[in-house]
Amino acid sequence: MPPTVLRERGYRFFFFSLEESRMHVHVHRAGSEAKFWLEPKVGLARDYRMSRRQLREVEEIIERRANEFISAWTRYFGA
Repeated sequence: MPPTVLRERGYRFFFFSLEESRMHVHVHRAGSEAKFWLEPKVGLARDYRMSRRQLREVEEIIERRANEFISAWTRYFGA
């Protein structure tokens, strides 16, 4: 199972190993999923079955905690 970085508001934020080198985070909640870039700025890469409201909520969480995600990425991948 991919490592969980954060759980907040019912969302699970995690990384996949050996996927791609550009910093990003995946998020899952009740049958929906999305991937957000962390660099050069936070932005949606793709989503599957997330509402616009959920995407805005997730993006706000990621923007607010971007430094934590970047630090976790660096620790996990050694980048």
